Amino acid sequence: MPLKQKLKRTPISSRFRGFLPVVVDVETSGLNPSSDALLEIAAVPINIDKTGVLYPLETESYHVEPFPGAHFDPESLALTGIDPGHPFRYAIPEQQALHNIFLRIRSLLAEFGCQRAVLVGHNAWFDLAFIQAAIKRCHLPPAPFHSFTSLDTATLSAVVLGETVLAKAMRVAKIPFDINQAHSAVYDAEKTAALFCYLVNQCGSVVK
Repeated sequence: MPLKQKLKRTPISSRFRGFLPVVVDVETSGLNPSSDALLEIAAVPINIDKTGVLYPLETESYHVEPFPGAHFDPESLALTGIDPGHPFRYAIPEQQALHNIFLRIRSLLAEFGCQRAVLVGHNAWFDLAFIQAAIKRCHLPPAPFHSFTSLDTATLSAVVLGETVLAKAMRVAKIPFDINQAHSAVYDAEKTAALFCYLVNQCGSVVK
């Protein structure tokens, strides 16, 4: 049996015990990952500089075609403002969207010497559940994300800022946030990435 390749140590792999944080936001047609469609997905990988300060990398995002037979909750669609059938969404199948994002993440894992990605989100369980349901539907290989560990900015915000609502946490952290642009996967992922970096940077270096 071939020996497992030894991963190089980099600042980001050392900071999170071999995990690469990737902020993810999904917009969906409802709250049930088994029956409701994935409509948008955005992913923002996180890196760290030589002084230990976290910062976001380039966002990767896609509009996603609803899978056949998906359920659409009118309240969810009204909240996001997404018209799943609009011709100018330029949506792609969920299998292709996930494949493209996973390919980018796996490339970064190799570049940064990380064993696995860890999903970061505001109420991260929701985003992870929809990704796992889509993987099962599409018969894709397992995601590069840890299957159950995640980093939740709602929890971190409660501890550091005393707030759990994204807009309120942003206000306390003095990060600009436009409620009128919320519920777009790209906007929410990038703002959540800014919040995650702020929260972790407030904690400083890890004591070992």
